[in-house]
Amino acid sequence: MRALIQRVSSAEVRVADTCIGAIGPGLVILVCAMAGDSDSTVAPLAAKIAKLKIFSDEAGKMNRSVLDTGGAVLVVSQFTLAADIRSGNRPGFSHAAAPADGKRLYEAFVHALSDLSVPVETGEFGADMAVHLINDGPVTIWMDTAKPA
Repeated sequence: MRALIQRVSSAEVRVADTCIGAIGPGLVILVCAMAGDSDSTVAPLAAKIAKLKIFSDEAGKMNRSVLDTGGAVLVVSQFTLAADIRSGNRPGFSHAAAPADGKRLYEAFVHALSDLSVPVETGEFGADMAVHLINDGPVTIWMDTAKPA
């Protein structure tokens, strides 16, 4: 799975001009299931993100996680994280999981975060969404569960 994590002051996601998820301080997680991902990929990624120390402590050092701060997460499915632009100018998405697998793994990821006591809001899988956020820092982290070649 691939995830792009952004530390935010606030964020919301809208579908058809209706807010379907909103958070205050916390994380926006754009997530994409890749072809070959399995259920065994989900829980470790959720735990790693929930424990990721990217929030400042009293000394201004990044020593606190979203769990430590009591923050929330907004999880948005984003298959375009699978874009392959090595050939030509049009991105290819053949490395993304099939839609049914992508949805199942996305929902499993959301549940895994909830099981860790992280408050979770979500977008709508497969919908055309507008994500509004105030990036805090900015702090943006890229994660990919695939083993490097």
